[in-house]
Amino acid sequence: MRRACALLLALAALGLSGPARAQPPVWVVRDADSELVLFGSVHILPPGLDWEPPALARALAAADDLWFELPINPAAEAETARLAAELGLLPPDQSLFKRLPPAEAERLLKVAALYDVSPAVLDRLQPWLAEVALAGGAYRRAGADPSAGVERAIAAAAKPQAELRAFETPAEQMAILSQAPWREQVASLRQTVREMETRPDQFATLVKAWMDADLGALDREALAELRKAAPGLFRTLVTERNERWTRMLDERLKGHGRTVVVVGVGHLIGPDGVPARLRALGYSVTGP
Repeated sequence: MRRACALLLALAALGLSGPARAQPPVWVVRDADSELVLFGSVHILPPGLDWEPPALARALAAADDLWFELPINPAAEAETARLAAELGLLPPDQSLFKRLPPAEAERLLKVAALYDVSPAVLDRLQPWLAEVALAGGAYRRAGADPSAGVERAIAAAAKPQAELRAFETPAEQMAILSQAPWREQVASLRQTVREMETRPDQFATLVKAWMDADLGALDREALAELRKAAPGLFRTLVTERNERWTRMLDERLKGHGRTVVVVGVGHLIGPDGVPARLRALGYSVTGP
């Protein structure tokens, strides 16, 4: 699943809530005086899933600093919600359903009904925020708890003296989403609606690939559809952020100490992922 997965598109009730021993992918980056552990998150998971790899637990116990995509605290969450409401609404005289082709508007209405999302709310939203609203309907329908997130669990497990850092501010991340061209937003929404209608088990497939550290399957489920449907948005959401984050981690590695990095798993896989980029800079990188 593409961007919709990162925006919490579907959860639980998919045969994933029972106990299991997870071994999601972990990469370790080293130079002479630094160690950086990269862990790819699926952000929200069904409750009761035993997902933490031993290598991550050991790294957290020794980490001097932890990096996330966004700050993990209530203030950042509130700011993200405020900015989404500010930047994600259409002008008062516009309608999402009227701006979509009739067949796509009809399909969106159908999926909204399936996931108990208000059409009146969707009609006022930019396409990117409409995806988020649909995602909310999916995890409410599945009984999932957004507070049971990977990032929150890892931040809570950090030793008290570890510094918590973030690659982006809420304003920067909301700008990335809200400033995408309309055509790209609609292409992404179209693909998400199609997935929600025809592949309600796709998130289960993604989580299984994550648990199995199956990088090929992760690429197919997390990246391939967005790469094809909205290449400009893919470049903005994935490629350019990978480039920027790699530069920041390169600077961190020029210092010394132990670091844990937790970002969406799609940012860590393939030749364009952060581990491959760090390897190209000459660092020792081990992992799947």
